[in-house]
Amino acid sequence: MFRCFRASQLAASLRNVHGARLQSSKVGPKVATAAENAAVAKKQHKKGKLTAYERVALLLDEGTFREYDALVEHRCMDFGMQKNRPSGDGVVTGHGKIFGRQVYVFSQDFNVFGGSLSFMHATKVCKIMDEAMRVGAPVIGLNDSGGARIQEGVDSLGGYADIFQRNVMASGVIPQISLIMGPCAGGAVYSPAMTDFIFMVDQTSYMFVTGPDVVKAVTHEEVSHERLGGSKTHSQVSGVCHGTFKNDVEALHELRKFMTYLPGSNRDPSPVLRNGDLRHRSCHHLETIIPSDANLAYDMKDVVTTVLDTDTFFEVMPNYAKNIVVGLGRMEGQTVCVIANQPKGLAGVLDINSSVKAARMVRFADCFNIPILTFVDVPGFLPGTAQEYGGIIRHGSKLLFAFAEATVPKITVITRKAYGGAYDVMSSKHLRGDLNYAWPSAEIAVMGAAGACNILFRGQKPEKIAEEVERYNRLFCTPVEAAKRGFLDEVISPASTRARICEDLERLRTKQLKNPAKKHSNIPL
Repeated sequence: MFRCFRASQLAASLRNVHGARLQSSKVGPKVATAAENAAVAKKQHKKGKLTAYERVALLLDEGTFREYDALVEHRCMDFGMQKNRPSGDGVVTGHGKIFGRQVYVFSQDFNVFGGSLSFMHATKVCKIMDEAMRVGAPVIGLNDSGGARIQEGVDSLGGYADIFQRNVMASGVIPQISLIMGPCAGGAVYSPAMTDFIFMVDQTSYMFVTGPDVVKAVTHEEVSHERLGGSKTHSQVSGVCHGTFKNDVEALHELRKFMTYLPGSNRDPSPVLRNGDLRHRSCHHLETIIPSDANLAYDMKDVVTTVLDTDTFFEVMPNYAKNIVVGLGRMEGQTVCVIANQPKGLAGVLDINSSVKAARMVRFADCFNIPILTFVDVPGFLPGTAQEYGGIIRHGSKLLFAFAEATVPKITVITRKAYGGAYDVMSSKHLRGDLNYAWPSAEIAVMGAAGACNILFRGQKPEKIAEEVERYNRLFCTPVEAAKRGFLDEVISPASTRARICEDLERLRTKQLKNPAKKHSNIPL
């Protein structure tokens, strides 16, 4: 389904991309010659990077790119800039198609003033963002820029602000994707930060507000570009990045794949791509996936990938907050958002990082009418001074708020533990869940039996406490009591999970639910 790129295909794509521009070079401003383009490409390739045009060629379907403003020049007359006015002003902008679906794209050219942003550079980017919103198509930014163009002063800063404003206006209207393929520093980082997803390329991309030289001058700390703002830092430590790729080619190939999950805008449904997977295919190994010992871990990804259409799970932020799994997948070809506690990471507890990670994904899905599937195995919130001092109350409530506010179809399956406030937070029936199921192995209670009985029977003999633990398990650590109260729609066999969810999603396609009229919510940021 997804094409592999060969040198011959790249060359053919580049001929199509460059064609219109080379034709226009007969008149007007000077454009780069073929020899100059070859020299630029060679320089980029030595760094393990593609040129701005090569990136566009690999991202879009062959022959579909239509470039805008190829002859635009900067207007700066200071510092000798009037003598160097390259056509295009360091950014390639236009529109094309990915698997036949319309997208808009800008690709910054590091070989023109270091990809720095001028007023005209920003104007070109704003132009395609405005048109993308009018027609309802995603915007993809291929970032490779040293930041603001110093020679232009406040004009450059104004250009950034113009882009920021459009990022905000487009948020929740059209998908915005940032692929960092080189430097992204200073004020430049805030545009990607306001897009829906940020992906980075290993070893060649980095993001930071202040670079290593400034850090050293202010804090006397010596740090490399990679350690300060490389892909590893942002995908594992800061959580800024949603995914990383080995090189430019892999990044563009995977981005093409990722775009197939997304709608063109909030007015459109996501594309339906069936792979022939059957609704009632065998899922019997789910019957034995939960260990008999409640303290033993299992891999929730095995549950997720079994329930979803085969080979359709695209995990987001896989190396950050590993105690929760989020991503996009398909059920009978329909795009769904997955939120799942991961027992293999910190026993699946919710903490600050996992709450923020999941909340962001829930809100994205709700913006673009993507149903949310939630798989629950959560023993509660992570205790400790680090969490309390870090604001777990505020950050944990972000996930609660996101689930409660969402109006898309919401289906929840409790596989094992659902303890305390974390039970409420994880898309419970009380938060307008459409279908809430539990497997027979589910335990829904204020807390685990041992912890509860140690509190309830403090000071009693160990034999008495052990007796009460057994009684507590019998009475509360089952899904039965919750089902009796209507907090669960049904206790289902694990093997039937896929079929039940497919049926529910088919029925919920016509769901209509609106929140009260308001200017906007005040989520606990």
